Amino acid sequence: MKYWGKTDPQIPKNASISFTLDTCHSKTEMEVSQRSDFSEDFSFEIWFEGVLEDSFRPKISSFFKRIETYLPFLRDFHFVFKSENSFPHSSGIASSASGMSAIASCLMSLEEDLFPETSKDSILEKTSFLSRLGSGSACRSLEGPLVVWGEHPEIKGSSDLYGTAYPYKVHSVFENYQDTILLVDKGEKKVSSTLGHKLMDGHPFADSRFEQAKENLTALSLVLQNGDLDQFMEIVESEALTLHAMMMCSKPYFILMKANTLRIIEKVWEYRENSGKHLCFTLDAGANVHLLYPESEKEEILAFIERELLEFCENNQYLKDNCGRGAFRL
Repeated sequence: MKYWGKTDPQIPKNASISFTLDTCHSKTEMEVSQRSDFSEDFSFEIWFEGVLEDSFRPKISSFFKRIETYLPFLRDFHFVFKSENSFPHSSGIASSASGMSAIASCLMSLEEDLFPETSKDSILEKTSFLSRLGSGSACRSLEGPLVVWGEHPEIKGSSDLYGTAYPYKVHSVFENYQDTILLVDKGEKKVSSTLGHKLMDGHPFADSRFEQAKENLTALSLVLQNGDLDQFMEIVESEALTLHAMMMCSKPYFILMKANTLRIIEKVWEYRENSGKHLCFTLDAGANVHLLYPESEKEEILAFIERELLEFCENNQYLKDNCGRGAFRL
């Protein structure tokens, strides 16, 4: 389920639900030292995959300003963040969400050390709340395998302020669901998520889209409980195509799919019709394709992917993943 469009401070225009991945992850280390000086500025360094990344400073500084009210000790310390991803950065595989949730988790681990009486449940909820203020989707990256973000009348406990674990029993067919990510384009995506969400402001079809998303989440919630894979695939693919359709009819307009993205989709549809397998696709805000399927069909579907789809990937590269359980301290 896609969310596309938000208001300040990082409030989604529609609720969404997502699988948390396992192999695709961010690993972040935080070093903390007491500051001896006082400055109006926050004191931090960001190292990404061994390189000091000053280009990340504006985003982290903005994040610190948003969360200072909730973590008033931020100006008391100098922070060094050292982060790395197991997947390409800024290519539409939620690298910002993964990275910001990791930083929020590090900061909350410091608060836990400073205030050890804080309950575990409140720590998780606050971590999700804070990570949302860095990247909206980050609040869905802390738990697993299914997390809801955004208030929805039929999802108990759902909130616009933080992600919550899907509260109902999930059908066994979705256990350890597979996600194979085809890297059609590993380059940085042309449209940032921040700009993409702003395209929904004043969009002529925005209200219809938000209502569609609400109805789709109602239907998908039932599917997750009853295990109807045919309806699951229909909703998932419709959501992916709607996301890109909204960008294509925005002002300014963008096409983030590549020719090979479309070739993969056509191949998936052809294979599904001929084989009867429950293989479907979804797309983030980029050209890469996520292929979703049940673990019980993994062997045959992986063989199809490796036989017929890798030629459409950049340097034949792809990632094999499955449902994860969320963030944890190393």
